[in-house]
Amino acid sequence: MSESKKCSCGCGSAPGKLREYRTGTRPMTLADLPVGTSATILRVLPEWRGRRKFADVGLIPGVELLMEAHAPFGGLLRIRVMDTSMALHRDDAACIMMKEKDAAR
Repeated sequence: MSESKKCSCGCGSAPGKLREYRTGTRPMTLADLPVGTSATILRVLPEWRGRRKFADVGLIPGVELLMEAHAPFGGLLRIRVMDTSMALHRDDAACIMMKEKDAAR
Protein backbone atom coordinates (compact mmCIF):
# COMPACT_ATOMS: atom_id res chain seq x y z
CA MET A 1 0.00 0.00 0.00
CA SER A 2 1.24 3.46 -0.72
CA GLU A 3 1.88 5.97 2.01
CA SER A 4 -0.38 9.04 2.23
CA LYS A 5 1.37 12.39 2.71
CA LYS A 6 0.20 15.98 2.99
CA CYS A 7 1.04 18.39 0.19
CA SER A 8 3.12 21.41 1.22
CA CYS A 9 4.03 22.74 -2.20
CA GLY A 10 1.59 25.71 -2.12
CA CYS A 11 -0.51 24.34 -4.96
CA GLY A 12 -3.46 26.60 -4.23
CA SER A 13 -5.28 24.52 -1.65
CA ALA A 14 -7.58 26.44 0.69
CA PRO A 15 -6.00 27.88 3.85
CA GLY A 16 -6.17 25.34 6.68
CA LYS A 17 -6.97 22.53 4.27
CA LEU A 18 -4.07 20.56 2.84
CA ARG A 19 -4.39 18.31 -0.19
CA GLU A 20 -3.33 14.69 0.01
CA TYR A 21 -1.37 12.77 -2.58
CA ARG A 22 -0.15 9.22 -2.70
CA THR A 23 3.37 8.12 -3.46
CA GLY A 24 4.12 5.00 -5.47
CA THR A 25 2.49 3.75 -8.64
CA ARG A 26 -0.09 5.74 -10.57
CA PRO A 27 -3.72 4.59 -10.29
CA MET A 28 -5.03 2.02 -12.76
CA THR A 29 -7.39 3.28 -15.44
CA LEU A 30 -9.88 1.33 -17.51
CA ALA A 31 -7.53 1.68 -20.49
CA ASP A 32 -4.80 -0.18 -18.50
CA LEU A 33 -7.01 -3.13 -17.53
CA PRO A 34 -5.88 -6.46 -19.05
CA VAL A 35 -8.32 -8.62 -21.04
CA GLY A 36 -10.29 -11.03 -18.85
CA THR A 37 -9.87 -8.95 -15.68
CA SER A 38 -12.73 -7.74 -13.48
CA ALA A 39 -12.47 -4.39 -11.72
CA THR A 40 -14.58 -1.82 -9.89
CA ILE A 41 -14.91 1.81 -10.95
CA LEU A 42 -13.45 4.11 -8.28
CA ARG A 43 -14.22 7.43 -9.93
CA VAL A 44 -14.75 9.15 -13.25
CA LEU A 45 -12.65 12.26 -13.81
CA PRO A 46 -14.83 15.40 -13.91
CA GLU A 47 -13.30 16.85 -17.08
CA TRP A 48 -14.37 13.82 -19.10
CA ARG A 49 -16.61 14.92 -21.98
CA GLY A 50 -18.81 11.80 -21.91
CA ARG A 51 -19.28 11.55 -18.15
CA ARG A 52 -23.05 12.03 -18.16
CA LYS A 53 -23.57 9.95 -21.29
CA PHE A 54 -21.81 6.92 -19.85
CA ALA A 55 -23.44 7.37 -16.44
CA ASP A 56 -26.71 6.70 -18.25
CA VAL A 57 -25.47 3.25 -19.30
CA GLY A 58 -24.08 2.35 -15.89
CA LEU A 59 -20.45 3.55 -15.83
CA ILE A 60 -20.57 5.07 -12.35
CA PRO A 61 -18.38 4.63 -9.23
CA GLY A 62 -18.92 1.30 -7.47
CA VAL A 63 -19.91 -0.69 -10.56
CA GLU A 64 -17.98 -3.84 -11.39
CA LEU A 65 -17.07 -4.54 -15.00
CA LEU A 66 -15.13 -7.05 -17.07
CA MET A 67 -12.63 -6.23 -19.82
CA GLU A 68 -13.62 -8.49 -22.72
CA ALA A 69 -11.29 -7.42 -25.55
CA HIS A 70 -8.91 -4.81 -26.94
CA ALA A 71 -9.06 -3.82 -30.61
CA PRO A 72 -6.04 -4.98 -32.65
CA PHE A 73 -4.64 -1.46 -33.16
CA GLY A 74 -5.57 -0.12 -29.72
CA GLY A 75 -8.45 2.25 -30.53
CA LEU A 76 -11.45 0.54 -28.93
CA LEU A 77 -12.04 -1.54 -25.82
CA ARG A 78 -14.95 -3.93 -25.31
CA ILE A 79 -16.25 -4.12 -21.74
CA ARG A 80 -19.13 -5.92 -20.03
CA VAL A 81 -21.18 -3.93 -17.53
CA MET A 82 -23.94 -5.94 -15.87
CA ASP A 83 -25.44 -7.92 -18.80
CA THR A 84 -24.42 -5.47 -21.51
CA SER A 85 -21.35 -5.49 -23.71
CA MET A 86 -20.20 -2.11 -25.04
CA ALA A 87 -17.29 -0.55 -26.92
CA LEU A 88 -15.41 2.42 -25.51
CA HIS A 89 -12.58 4.53 -26.94
CA ARG A 90 -9.24 4.13 -25.17
CA ASP A 91 -8.99 7.93 -24.64
CA ASP A 92 -12.32 7.96 -22.78
CA ALA A 93 -11.36 4.84 -20.80
CA ALA A 94 -8.20 6.58 -19.57
CA CYS A 95 -10.45 8.95 -17.56
CA ILE A 96 -12.03 6.15 -15.51
CA MET A 97 -10.07 5.18 -12.39
CA MET A 98 -10.33 1.50 -11.47
CA LYS A 99 -9.62 -0.83 -8.56
CA GLU A 100 -8.72 -4.33 -9.69
CA LYS A 101 -10.69 -7.12 -8.06
CA ASP A 102 -8.63 -9.08 -5.52
CA ALA A 103 -7.77 -12.56 -6.76
CA ALA A 104 -8.82 -15.51 -4.61
CA ARG A 105 -5.85 -17.18 -2.96
